[in-house]
Amino acid sequence: MFGKLGQMASVLGNMPRIQEEMQKFQQNLGQIIADGEAGGGVVKVRVNGRMEVLSCQLLDMAKTGQDRELLEDLIKAATNQALQKIRQQVAEEYTKMFASLGLPAGMGMGLPGLM
Repeated sequence: MFGKLGQMASVLGNMPRIQEEMQKFQQNLGQIIADGEAGGGVVKVRVNGRMEVLSCQLLDMAKTGQDRELLEDLIKAATNQALQKIRQQVAEEYTKMFASLGLPAGMGMGLPGLM
């Protein structure tokens, strides 16, 4: 019980630094990149940590194919794969940032203005 009170006091005491680090973290999300692909590389999608699709590449054979549903499914699969990878990378960076502040990784999730 007292350990949690100590952690909360630490958070409150470090709030300006925590908010500063979170702002830096948010600004750097655009630099975290992940790729996804489907259909053996027929479709490739690149996303960043802001969950923005940066590019979507289709091999020529995908463009000339007649199966529109299959191509749509490949685009969806490649995008979902890239998003899954980026979520994992962002979570790892988030954990590192909180560890550098001496705080448990999940602690900031419930604090106002941090996420």
